[in-house]
Amino acid sequence: MTGKRFLVEQDGPQFWLRLGGRRWRCAVGRGGLKHDKLEGDGATPIGLWPLRELLYRPDRLNLPACGLPARALRPNDGWCDDPTDSAYNKPVLLPYAAGHETLWRDDGVYDLIIPMGYNDAPPVAGKGSAIFFHVARENYAPTEGCVALSKTDLLALLPLIGQGDVIEVLAPGPAA
Repeated sequence: MTGKRFLVEQDGPQFWLRLGGRRWRCAVGRGGLKHDKLEGDGATPIGLWPLRELLYRPDRLNLPACGLPARALRPNDGWCDDPTDSAYNKPVLLPYAAGHETLWRDDGVYDLIIPMGYNDAPPVAGKGSAIFFHVARENYAPTEGCVALSKTDLLALLPLIGQGDVIEVLAPGPAA
């Protein structure tokens, strides 16, 4: 590994993203942190995941500074979450017949998305899909399995992220 390692760790009831001596509050999945993630369990997968690319809403943001390849989202962008479909855990164009997530959302949580390299090389049916690093909901409400930061913190963090960087979700310690 040649890039930076961003760590997701629990400290009491809260979760944090840490890089060196800096840290940012984050939200994780409603199902907690799991080694054996399954589709629909709401858990954030424990492990080391490459950060692939930046997707952003061009109608809400200018292209943010970031060292990852970037692509503007389109209203017909989606992500397949149907384990029985050949496009499972891959981007798709909408409308799409199989189960999927819409990436062009009204609530703003997908204004910035960095797909985490979880279950994608190749995808294994049922092991989980659409695990992203994205904008947190108000009050850091739990995600469906993603890692989320406030929009302000994520925008400040993007210039620090580059190719070869990874996010490591750490298993909770005994005191967590």
